[in-house]
Amino acid sequence: MTITTKFETIEFSVESDIGTITVNRPKALNALSEQVHTELNALLKEIQEKNTDFSLVKGLILTGAGDKAFIAGADIKGMTTMSASEAETFARLGQENTLLFESLNVPVIACVNGYALGGGCEMAMSCDFIFATNTAVFGQPEVKLGLIPGFGGSQRLSKLVGRNRAKEITYSGRNVGAQEALQIGLVVSLFETKEEMMEAATKYFSKMMRNSPLAVYEAKKVMNEGNDLTIAAGLDVEARAFGNIFNSEDMKEGTVAFMEKRAPKFTGK
Repeated sequence: MTITTKFETIEFSVESDIGTITVNRPKALNALSEQVHTELNALLKEIQEKNTDFSLVKGLILTGAGDKAFIAGADIKGMTTMSASEAETFARLGQENTLLFESLNVPVIACVNGYALGGGCEMAMSCDFIFATNTAVFGQPEVKLGLIPGFGGSQRLSKLVGRNRAKEITYSGRNVGAQEALQIGLVVSLFETKEEMMEAATKYFSKMMRNSPLAVYEAKKVMNEGNDLTIAAGLDVEARAFGNIFNSEDMKEGTVAFMEKRAPKFTGK
């Protein structure tokens, strides 16, 4: 199964069940124009539609073209002529893309090299977790332009690094270097080069694919849903999902394989 839509500002490839989305505007530091968001929206919806049985991908990487930036931010030039209503529509499109990343039935790793500011930081935070190189730079600098985060930064950053730290970063608009990003929990792993980072993401998915893709998806859903709930409400979500997965073929295969001391053969059903 393949993606049929053609794009100008992003690239999509699949190798060994691992998909890679590359924002491909290196001369503009991969800035998020309306076209990028529109094309990304179409791609994510097509992946969502075609990957219900995990036949397209089992893991997804989001990255940016070139060596200078993951995604440097939103396309400021295109924003200067927007009306208030147009700006809100633009923000909602970007937010929809972040929600699509969160709702995909496979894990998504943001591989960040260089700048991930504003919208770039927001796109990275909507992925399941972030790998970065030592040259990575994060931040929400919108206040320096008389703006506020518009693609979810005001909501997700505090969930990842804590409310007070998120406020300090957002109010100052300052840059967050790779080492600090690792220390505060924004990033899970650092690498010397982009090549090492991309290889590590591929290796992670290769190991992950030994597990049930259905179980990984259910774990993703439960953890994302529980993020906005009380512990009691989250436990209820977990218990119901735990019960439901007992109806799956993967659960039966995994437990039988364990008892028979052999490697399981998961189908994602």
